[in-house]
Amino acid sequence: MDIKQVVVTGQNQVELQDLTLDSGDLRPTEILVETEYTYISTGTELANYTGREPKVLEAGAWCAYPWRSGYANVGIVADTGSAVSAAAVGDRVFTYGPHASHARYDTARLTTRVPDDLDPAIAAASRMAGVATTSTIVAEIKDDPWVIVFGLGMVGNLAAQAFGIQGCRVIGVDPVAGRRDLAERCGIPYTVGGSPVEAQAAVQGITGGALGGITVDAVGHSAVVMQALRATADHGQLVILGSPRVPVQGNLTELLGEVHLRWITVRGALEWRLPMYPVTGDHVSQHSKQQMIFDWLARGKMALEPLISHRLAPAQIKQAYDGLEHDPDTYTGVLLDWTR
Repeated sequence: MDIKQVVVTGQNQVELQDLTLDSGDLRPTEILVETEYTYISTGTELANYTGREPKVLEAGAWCAYPWRSGYANVGIVADTGSAVSAAAVGDRVFTYGPHASHARYDTARLTTRVPDDLDPAIAAASRMAGVATTSTIVAEIKDDPWVIVFGLGMVGNLAAQAFGIQGCRVIGVDPVAGRRDLAERCGIPYTVGGSPVEAQAAVQGITGGALGGITVDAVGHSAVVMQALRATADHGQLVILGSPRVPVQGNLTELLGEVHLRWITVRGALEWRLPMYPVTGDHVSQHSKQQMIFDWLARGKMALEPLISHRLAPAQIKQAYDGLEHDPDTYTGVLLDWTR
């Protein structure tokens, strides 16, 4: 089968390539998906595209060049293997499949039917909500806490929304006014900007000096972790949602001293630590998380549409990556439309 697929061929180099996919003899748990929409992850994909992720230059690494990017796919099942139970031919499914017109996909990874009343484009974009809501799963939410989310890009915005849906009092912190405005349009009640000192003062004022019972670094930058730490209340929790990739010089004793003296709990929130499907004794999984997100979207609890700034053809992938990297205030989120 002739297909088109996005391939990152080197640092700041990406192509929509014409490839051949063996679409016959599916393995028992595989499906063949005809893609309708995919969504770009500004964290993982841009880190690999730009080379900020050092593993791109390690032979055999999961993201080594040439890398077939993408992990937010919605499409129609065209064929199934003999043991597939998660989907049937003709179903519209949400998967972690790549940016490709067609894909063979193993249903051992998350595969879930898209609700009939949900726009498939929004379903694809909801992949980023899956990244974001991991922060609400790892945090212990109790006693109506103040939650301070640092970074209001798409993941931070959605994390702030998720904590709000859970009943928390949420403040979003970002130096970019446009992101703060967008967050407020998405229902986040308080946003602050300015320098770290100015943001800290604003957080103290809004919380009446209580600071954040939970703080979240949604940027993936170690300097932001230190800023979040200062905004964390005694006995509070600091959640590292963004993946730190860039080295930062600093005083580790300052971090550890604050954690030690003020009884701060630091929690990692990498979503891949959750099982794909429920396992005995633990109902939280990638599947249950995605069902929760679909439910929030169906009930109008979560706003995704305002975050999608561009709907581009797959052939425009270079424009998409460069826009997200160099003009993030304009390119807040990019959907690839494979139905064009």
